[in-house]
Amino acid sequence: MTWPEALQAAIDEFADVFDPMERYEMLFEWAAEVNELPEAEWNDANMIHGCQSQAHVMCHLEDGLFFMRGGADAQIVQGLMAITCLAVNGRPPEEVAELEPTFVDAMGLKASLTPSRSNGFLNMFKRVQDEARSLTGGA
Repeated sequence: MTWPEALQAAIDEFADVFDPMERYEMLFEWAAEVNELPEAEWNDANMIHGCQSQAHVMCHLEDGLFFMRGGADAQIVQGLMAITCLAVNGRPPEEVAELEPTFVDAMGLKASLTPSRSNGFLNMFKRVQDEARSLTGGA
């Protein structure tokens, strides 16, 4: 798969790190990079269910391209959202709907995440895909 340049740079950066705790530290740094969804905009409709943290995502189209914003009360989750933004923002929604989250494997993050964090990430990613389908008129 060909990733956007910014995501490929992040994949390369994470792939060079072998210590899971260092990967977590990197996620903390990435948390500041998320296209933030302020807490004032958090509600039941944009909440990610199945995430152990409070996590919220809103998606929209700009000039026909997909964009997501996210917010969470945990830096790890917010870091995962920031990296997901690199994967999906600026892409056609049809591509986002079909995208597989293999970038998490390529970064070595999947092995570093607890099962509940991994499940929460997958729930968030599925939500983003569902939003992309919805924005294209798909089911």
